[in-house]
Amino acid sequence: MPARLPQTLRSDARDNRDRILTAAREVFAAEGLDVPMREVARRAGVGPATLYRHFPTKEDLAGAAFADQLPLCQEIVAEGLATPDPWLGFRLVIEKLFDVHARDRGFTAAFLSRFPRAFDFTAARDATLAAISELALRAKTTGHLRPDFVVDDLVLVLMANNGIQASSPEVRVAASRRFAALAIQAFRATPEAAPLPPAARMHLRAVV
Repeated sequence: MPARLPQTLRSDARDNRDRILTAAREVFAAEGLDVPMREVARRAGVGPATLYRHFPTKEDLAGAAFADQLPLCQEIVAEGLATPDPWLGFRLVIEKLFDVHARDRGFTAAFLSRFPRAFDFTAARDATLAAISELALRAKTTGHLRPDFVVDDLVLVLMANNGIQASSPEVRVAASRRFAALAIQAFRATPEAAPLPPAARMHLRAVV
């Protein structure tokens, strides 16, 4: 679990914690989770001891930094499930997830990795993937989603999306939107679609 904020925390300590979380979100979003903790401390303008006092491990820091982003993904999937046309809902989920992940590489790394002590990412992420599987099943019944799609295919393209290198965040988002459109076309069932090779079980390791 992420470090909790004690009710008696002094105002200067609260300010330090807020600066650390702001710096962590910014650096993780731009560079991924491989950034050293000392670099986060430097960006936050605090000493390493202050950082480790608030967040003893990178798992604790990532859990606190991304506490709001995983619910956002869950809201996106819920919106897709609520869409009357399952294929349109499936497309919406891919487009919005790609957009979130393109803007925040650190969150992608956290989402695709296993941080057992941070924010219970594993359980929440697995529940999100299960909901996506349900949406995919509905989309298959409409005949629009190819019947051999599995949720690991979505994990695979999210990992590929995370590998997009661009000169600016804006260019990365634009490239990600095009990649999302290409992925949707690949997932669409067509009379000419050749069967896919057997699916490989993705172990949700971060690609940064």
